[in-house]
Amino acid sequence: MTQSAPPAPSFPNRIPFAQARDILARVASESLLASEMVAPSQALGRVLAEDVVAAAPFPGFDNSAMDGFALRVADLDGSVTLELAGEQFAGQALSLQLGPGQCIRVTTGAALPAGADAVAMKEDTEQLADGRIRFRTSIAPGQHLRRAGEDVRAGETILRSGDVLTPAALSLAVAVGGDGMRVHRRPTVALFTTGDELRPAGTVLAPGEMHDSNRVLLQALLQAEGYHPVAWPVLPDDPTRIASALGDATDAFDVVITCGGVSAGEKDYLPAWLEAQGRIHFWKVLMRPGMPVLAGRVGDCQVLGLPGNPVSVFATWLTLGRPFLDALQGRREPRPRLNARLSMPVRKRHDRLEFLRGRLHCDADGQLQVAPNPADGSHRLRAAAEANCLLLLPDGAGEWDAGQVVEVLPLSPAIGG
Repeated sequence: MTQSAPPAPSFPNRIPFAQARDILARVASESLLASEMVAPSQALGRVLAEDVVAAAPFPGFDNSAMDGFALRVADLDGSVTLELAGEQFAGQALSLQLGPGQCIRVTTGAALPAGADAVAMKEDTEQLADGRIRFRTSIAPGQHLRRAGEDVRAGETILRSGDVLTPAALSLAVAVGGDGMRVHRRPTVALFTTGDELRPAGTVLAPGEMHDSNRVLLQALLQAEGYHPVAWPVLPDDPTRIASALGDATDAFDVVITCGGVSAGEKDYLPAWLEAQGRIHFWKVLMRPGMPVLAGRVGDCQVLGLPGNPVSVFATWLTLGRPFLDALQGRREPRPRLNARLSMPVRKRHDRLEFLRGRLHCDADGQLQVAPNPADGSHRLRAAAEANCLLLLPDGAGEWDAGQVVEVLPLSPAIGG
């Protein structure tokens, strides 16, 4: 009797990287996290959930851009001295007004006295014995003035929903009257590593055991992006205990991230658990490293199962996990990618898209150069520690000569970057 073929999987399996990325983007758009109001001091790195509209102009009033003397340029026609008629410092509103032939001492940011149309820098002047001010250089109308609303007009949209709040963006929002930001909630994240062989950092190891470096790696990657992951105890190679712990976590967190247990080995229980308890978005992506990556959901909780090799953790988090959490918060623009020239030739003999670890630098001519690390095994953690970028080799076998341009993904976290 001919044996029937196994049933087709009910989820995408062994899919191209671009398809996996698109699936996660769609899932995130359908699962956007709720918004909340936060104070500016708590908003750094958060993603706006609504546009920010200027409640007031910036600057809010005509003011001086320099320490010096406010004046009417026409009063210097035929004269190089003016009468000092008063002082206007920043933070004061004295409603001073220039009379004919007069000037007023001002500091940077001080309100402009009525009638003034320029400010002379203090360094370009001299105070005479009779109290008059001599002007040693020519002055043009509008010189060293900042007009009300010249940067931002009241009612103008200055930031868009989906923007990441950088230090400068926060400063701008406060300058135009903002005192709270409506942002998408950051996802709560539960972190699991898996395997009977794992032991905490610093433990004396018995034969066959290893330190749980993936836990430290993923915690640090998440913390570098502003998340506060909760690291649960290591999951043993026991399907019942795995199901119990993950069931509790998926009930309490927005996102559960696991390391290991997602391949096709005898102890890889996570794909079967996820299919039984929820829905698998995909399992196995045509990428290197990280092919066994697993994604799905249980109830309202998103689940990312990263492979167990440390470099696979590194690569799948940066290329799939991080963009997914960005999208759950409504981030509008993707993380920046750059183009750089290879400093040495590269050969790829397989068809999968590949992310190599590398060192990115700018040469003396202002050209970005990238040097791939020859240690390309997914267990070679040292190469990841030495890298400051991932360089992307597209689908298909091929060879790239030194000097050819490749796409690179910088690794250093940066607010808005």
